[in-house]
Amino acid sequence: MKKFSVLYFMLSLVSICLFAQPATKAKEDILLKLNGEEMKGRVTKITDDEVSFVYSGETAEYVIKKSDLLKIVHSSGRIEMISQSNPSSQQRQKEQVSMTASPADHHNRIAILPFTYIMDNQPGADAIGYKAQEDTFSFLSQHAAGYTILDTRSTNALLAKAGVTKDKMINFTMKEICDILGVEYVIDGSVTQNKGYQTSSTSESANTKVKRDDAEKVKGVSTYGSTNSMSVQRYDVSVSLHIYMDNNASIYNQSHKAFLSNTDGAYSSPLEYLLKRCPLYRK
Repeated sequence: MKKFSVLYFMLSLVSICLFAQPATKAKEDILLKLNGEEMKGRVTKITDDEVSFVYSGETAEYVIKKSDLLKIVHSSGRIEMISQSNPSSQQRQKEQVSMTASPADHHNRIAILPFTYIMDNQPGADAIGYKAQEDTFSFLSQHAAGYTILDTRSTNALLAKAGVTKDKMINFTMKEICDILGVEYVIDGSVTQNKGYQTSSTSESANTKVKRDDAEKVKGVSTYGSTNSMSVQRYDVSVSLHIYMDNNASIYNQSHKAFLSNTDGAYSSPLEYLLKRCPLYRK
């Protein structure tokens, strides 16, 4: 009887200690907004356009527009990327597309697409588009602290494997391209070049030859002349730069025109001007 009493006392003590322990804090859902704000609490409802949410320790329910949200990190650990795009933009090309990364792997990663080159309102040489892509990578690599920039060879190889060619690029949303490349940001650019005015200059030269006889008297004079003409073609060159996030949001869209140049394909100056003012640039 005495042993039973002691055992009962010990079990009661253990039970009291267990109940006295604070309850394990429940895991929270986290809403990450496009402006960087984090909201921690519990998601109560998700519709096509809105997310209902209750802050931890509160009872009031808030409704947040999906257009203001980047992603939801559920308490289970699952990450749900939020985007609001038109149904038509979800149309995919017929070929299967293999995704190479999950959204969790996108953070602070940048890819640069081959530029579109347009000359006199017609598609120009692809080589200049690839050169502009490479120049953007070289410049931004020196001024993008905290970001990882996918090298151009890897970018182009991943696009080719997924069937994202230039003529089919329009069939993909930027979110889909970000998924293919495993990045958070995509830089899409174009170089436009048109013939401007043409300058001409003319120069003349003349040579005179005097013929004399034995008495040093002038017998005749002959003159030979030549005319040289030179023309210089001037070009209007402009660059457009567009930056998208992996939720289809456009965060930068600007164009800049270079001064008239006598060099075919002179886009470096307007390109650097735009890159220095984009949100991914770091001094």
